[in-house]
Amino acid sequence: MANVYPQSVRDQVVQEVREVRNAALVARRHDLREPLVQRWVRQAARAGRFPVPDPATVAALTAAEGENRHLKELLGEKDLEIAILKDLVTKADRAPSTVVASRTPGSRGGTA
Repeated sequence: MANVYPQSVRDQVVQEVREVRNAALVARRHDLREPLVQRWVRQAARAGRFPVPDPATVAALTAAEGENRHLKELLGEKDLEIAILKDLVTKADRAPSTVVASRTPGSRGGTA
């Protein structure tokens, strides 16, 4: 006799497949056969419980995730630059002032 899995278990596995996007991985996690998990995903999609996105949507989402990751890296770099500049300003404020001899417009800077 075949194993009968409760609908709640099936729905949980299907949801995991949708999040991870890898039926084989989810099947191994739950000690199930991959074709069984794929069948559950197809059945859920046909029943409308978990609609399968079209490939264009998946491609757009993947591209957006890549762009998001890149922008987060840029933001991290900018935050680091700001922290370095703030540190330099703080150190410059604490350093003793040095008097720099300045020339007045009428002076030639030489000895008389």
